[in-house]
Amino acid sequence: MKLPHHGRYPYSPIHKRPVYDWPNGGRIAFTLYNNIEQFAFRAGLGGDSATVNAPQTQRNYAWRDYGNRVGIWAYFDLLDEYALPASHNVNAAVLEACPDLVERLNRRGDEYVAHGRSNAERQDVLWEEDEARLIAETTATITRLSGKRPTGWMGPYFAQSAVTLDLLAEAGYDYVLDWPADDQPFWMKTRAGRSVSVPYPLEVNDIPAMISRQEPARDFEYLIRDQFDEMLRRAEKYPLVFAISLHPFVIGQPFRMAGLRRALDHVLARRDGLWLARPGEIARYCATLPAGVVPDC
Repeated sequence: MKLPHHGRYPYSPIHKRPVYDWPNGGRIAFTLYNNIEQFAFRAGLGGDSATVNAPQTQRNYAWRDYGNRVGIWAYFDLLDEYALPASHNVNAAVLEACPDLVERLNRRGDEYVAHGRSNAERQDVLWEEDEARLIAETTATITRLSGKRPTGWMGPYFAQSAVTLDLLAEAGYDYVLDWPADDQPFWMKTRAGRSVSVPYPLEVNDIPAMISRQEPARDFEYLIRDQFDEMLRRAEKYPLVFAISLHPFVIGQPFRMAGLRRALDHVLARRDGLWLARPGEIARYCATLPAGVVPDC
């Protein structure tokens, strides 16, 4: 039996790969992902705090809008307090709707990762021409409003069509976050050459944990701690990317941010041994390593 296959990368067991260190000589790259999103009012797609696939109402729109009005500003303050670099998966529409975000992001020097036009839509249901237009419009808007052209892409809802990787490479993107297949970066094949897949966590992610599975905030705190502690052990053998994915309308709630703060205290007690990196820095570093070190396509 021959199952359908994507043809983007071959099987590569981690224990047979070359070992390398990150730029600081350590084995764990720590990166924080944050998703800054815009939704349509009473239309399109969008999560709900209590019910999966709930209809779009003023209630769940307002719950998500809390992130851009309150939660993100508390998160920025936390990043400043801990002196942490960060990246943000940004919808193009959110920069238009919330221009104050650009000033704070640029002042911090954080990385913009393109995250589609909005989170009211998915790109994997579009025809190729329409998806190419979505990518071009997203890129142009983020570049115009931020003054920085994004080099990485994260699709709304982790969504990719059969040709997304090709369209992104053709549009000049260097790396993607949509393939949670590994704890190390790896190369992927496209029509326009190679693209790097940088690890992005589906599990260490506040929405699946605390919204989809309805786990308590304290459980998410210990999920982060346990993930980090186990990765420390595995990093004795392999270089790894330890990543946390957040959304300000979720983690920005005070009772949840308190747990994140305790988790960061635990992780950053080992700060000197971590490479605090943004995903673009991870992708660029991997591109400098000798051929065959990073799993190839």
